Amino acid sequence: MKSQEGLIAEESEYYVYAPSRMAKDAFYYIICAGHFRYEPGYVLQRDSYDSFLLLYVEEGELVAEWGNQKKSAGKGSFLLLDCYQKHKYYTNCGCRCLWCHLDGYGARTYYDAVTSRLGNVFSLRNAYPIVFKMKEVFEMFAPGGAIREPLVSKYLTDILTAFLLQSAEMPLPYQGVSESTIHYINEHFKEELSVETLAERLGLSQFHFIRTFKKETGFTPHEYLIRTRIDMAKYLLKNTELSVKDICYNTGFSCESVFSSSFKKNVGITPVHYRAKKEE
Repeated sequence: MKSQEGLIAEESEYYVYAPSRMAKDAFYYIICAGHFRYEPGYVLQRDSYDSFLLLYVEEGELVAEWGNQKKSAGKGSFLLLDCYQKHKYYTNCGCRCLWCHLDGYGARTYYDAVTSRLGNVFSLRNAYPIVFKMKEVFEMFAPGGAIREPLVSKYLTDILTAFLLQSAEMPLPYQGVSESTIHYINEHFKEELSVETLAERLGLSQFHFIRTFKKETGFTPHEYLIRTRIDMAKYLLKNTELSVKDICYNTGFSCESVFSSSFKKNVGITPVHYRAKKEE
């Protein structure tokens, strides 16, 4: 459906769904889902909307306010918001977002666990698999599609669980130097990135940049970049038919030998063996 709200671009779409009694009693479920381009100046303010909002910012920036908090979600950020309480979100510069309002038995427990570790606005080392699942959930509600509530619930559980699993690997809170760098790496990991380039972005010496980043994350910037590339490669090996060579270049490695060596060092086996293992 097309939104009738002002300052939402015409290409934006959303779907509303009334979950069954069984879904409400046993599953995680979607109340509505959308893919919106918000124009500059868009504002939404509500006293309550009984659900939890999961939103991913693809472009631009969105600002959210709730309770006594105010957070900015930039490109590559997730927003997880308790809409049972008064809340507001808006954009001054415009943004494009993928979002859904979800709920279900135990949803608040997941919400509390994720936000206590990651906060309400956060970025992840490897967001691609989660965004991919969010898109699959959204597409289920396209006109003519069959809504399989158990499958929707599984995808939502996968997404929420992935937040917890990734948060367990990343010392928090991410602030200042590391937060900005993580956003940048997540968006540019396919490119040729050097520590010098990353430090220059922040106006820091390489020594201070490396020391601060490692203190906040537990990794050097180079280690974090390689782990991001390896995680993406693992996902592509498991979920696509791309050749190892194509995956190598799609994840930012300079050549197959470097890719294979780095992959084996981090995973314990070569990319070819990793793909073969998952097919056994």
